[in-house]
Amino acid sequence: MLRPVAYILIAFVLSDQVSAEPPSLDFKALVQPVPASAKFVDPDYYIWGGSMARDADGTCHLLYSRWPRELGHNAWVTHSEIAHAVADDPLGPYTHVDVALPPRGPQYWDGMCTHNPTVHEFEGKYYLYYMGNFGDGNATAKLNPIHRNHQRIGVAVADKLSGPWKRFSQPVIDISESSDAPDALMTSNPSILRRADGMYVLIYKAVGKNGRMPFGGPVVHLAATSDSPTGPFTKHLKPLFTAPGVKFPAEDPYVWFDGQQCLAIVNDHKGHFNKTGEDSLALFTSTDGLDWSVAPNPWVLQRKVTWADDGSEQSFHRLERPQLWLENGVPKVLFCAAEETKEKTHSYNVHIPLQMLAKRSVPPGESPEGLRPAATDGAGESPEGLRPAATDGAGAPPEGLRPAATSSIGCR
Repeated sequence: MLRPVAYILIAFVLSDQVSAEPPSLDFKALVQPVPASAKFVDPDYYIWGGSMARDADGTCHLLYSRWPRELGHNAWVTHSEIAHAVADDPLGPYTHVDVALPPRGPQYWDGMCTHNPTVHEFEGKYYLYYMGNFGDGNATAKLNPIHRNHQRIGVAVADKLSGPWKRFSQPVIDISESSDAPDALMTSNPSILRRADGMYVLIYKAVGKNGRMPFGGPVVHLAATSDSPTGPFTKHLKPLFTAPGVKFPAEDPYVWFDGQQCLAIVNDHKGHFNKTGEDSLALFTSTDGLDWSVAPNPWVLQRKVTWADDGSEQSFHRLERPQLWLENGVPKVLFCAAEETKEKTHSYNVHIPLQMLAKRSVPPGESPEGLRPAATDGAGESPEGLRPAATDGAGAPPEGLRPAATSSIGCR
């Protein structure tokens, strides 16, 4: 017969197993008022899709898309370039420095347009994933179908966030050869995470040839995996972030691994997933990065922000292309592309501060450090391309900040 103390030990073990389940993130509760300085605006350029990383010296580097304002909104597909700005603080203000991925000629797959960057640090190097294309160079009033259908996904590599960036002669995610494949026409808008087992999962937007040409369709999202950040990647052609009866419910996922699960913020068209009934941002979760479910608390952000300076609330025609800055695995800033009106006369980036809420109060005499989440961003990966404040001599995160693999797949 088991002694009472044995029952207590068994109950404790079972309780510990239950508590090991991934937490339910209430992202909506993290969103804070935005300082007026947390906007990156250029009067001469449309700005879209900024991704930020912080180097070992503490400088914040923003890689972002821009194209001449005089050419109109749809010139993103013909004239976008990935530019580089810096700041002392993640919220800015940012100052333009140079162009990270300039045009390099129509003989290259990405020679005339680079767009929608996402930057990460893996094993001491920086990887800049992006969309590139080429074509006739005409900034047409409607979307140029030549450039649009030449979209492919690439990656550039650098030792420093200031560059220089090494580009490659071939895309990292090309179209599939089969005309029936869901990505037979174009691939674009990459996002990537690294699981605790070391596997890289890249999520991308794809278009097939089953719809009416030249724009084809349907538009879907797919996953690809590799044991290297530069590939080769193995495609998994199962559409992701789908909704029954909805043609194009989601776009532009940003994905990350928090040490227990994989998460994604998506542009939720018409609020199908977060039940807002309007264009907004929604949260998904996954155990492996390949199969995704709507999170228990799916509401991330409506298309509006509250300005910290005067408490006013502003609504936007578009507030999308989400990118996160994570500090030691904890979401701290949500970067979004902002377009104020449906006339699409200008756009800029807005940087929304996030506050990770403590789950319990601090008892007297206890350090609040105990309430802070441990650094939990993949096996050996600094948080989504950013080095934590504490580093070893080489600038890599110390072993104490790296999570252990928590399963054979590593996302739970």
